[in-house]
Amino acid sequence: MSDANVRIPEEARDRLAAIAAAEGMSLRAYLARLAETLLTPAERAEQAERAKAVLQAWNGYDPTAAEERALDAELDRRLARVVDR
Repeated sequence: MSDANVRIPEEARDRLAAIAAAEGMSLRAYLARLAETLLTPAERAEQAERAKAVLQAWNGYDPTAAEERALDAELDRRLARVVDR
């Protein structure tokens, strides 16, 4: 596997290196593990569609686009309230 150079602010590099060191890992190993655990936007969308299909099969869950937007807005409102505490 070849390495790649990524340019980030020095403060970000130092923070990531400190987190990696606290877990007993090199920065390289920590970033590789991080990349393996995060989902891409396409993977997140696919996972959401699978979850929606499971819920629909289980209990008939099938919200309209307007209902999904309303639920998203409600979740955003609740999260904002928690963050503001």
